[in-house]
Amino acid sequence: MSYPQRVTVVGSGTMGHGIAQVSAQAGAEVCLVDVSASALERALGHIRSNLEKGVAKGKVSAEARDAALGRLRTSTELASACADASLVVEAVPERLEIKRAVLEVADAHAPAGALLASNTSSMSITTLAAMTQRPERFIGLHFFNPVHVMTLLEIVTGELTSAETLAEARAIGAWLGKECIVVRDSPGFATSRLGIAVAMEAIRMVQEGVGTAEDIDRAMELGYRFPMGPLRLTDLVGLDVRLAITEHLYQELGTDTFRPPLLLKRLVAAGRLGKKSGQGFYTW
Repeated sequence: MSYPQRVTVVGSGTMGHGIAQVSAQAGAEVCLVDVSASALERALGHIRSNLEKGVAKGKVSAEARDAALGRLRTSTELASACADASLVVEAVPERLEIKRAVLEVADAHAPAGALLASNTSSMSITTLAAMTQRPERFIGLHFFNPVHVMTLLEIVTGELTSAETLAEARAIGAWLGKECIVVRDSPGFATSRLGIAVAMEAIRMVQEGVGTAEDIDRAMELGYRFPMGPLRLTDLVGLDVRLAITEHLYQELGTDTFRPPLLLKRLVAAGRLGKKSGQGFYTW
């Protein structure tokens, strides 16, 4: 297949600007979209910083850095940004009403053959696809943070996702340098369901005084070869983000594994959201 020449990424947060960066590095013309111009400026700053670090480490040439930045543009106008896209990736917050608003506009303005995708970590791909007039051309592309470092891409097929769309998604993953797994649409997919289960149990252990966050994390890092303990990872992802995901999984699956721990609720209510707020289970 021909790889997407023009990629539109909607949402300039941690995941959105990461997806935009790797797409630009792979050779696509990329438009990063957000309702906030200041958020877009911050996102470009993060992308520049990531690329500069790559140059400093000898992983990215100065020429490749400049070429990638030259292929990036930003916009606050979603409709026009989708007009010439061959791939649109939605990476907005995990709230159904926000995703619906984005997908309806993207579907209405993207070319008929364009692929629509969501970076959701837990929401139903079938439900999101039903918000468009092209459910067969809709798929989940779940990237991992930081996108330019993590090799995994979880591809999620909805009930009506076509075989052709899946094949294109696999090819796009390879083009971006990712290792792909394919799962069917189910609550939490594979990665979020397993990752959240471990994280929620670790939080309950802290809540019960079984051990400190540091020791519980070290147990998983040294004993099970986790690259990062579940509590430090929760700080990195955001306690509010993980609370929203586990609440969704608890609603969908109804098992106590995903019942939100009281400690997690209290920390989020107190504004201790992890790295982005300066404090969570750790002080950053």
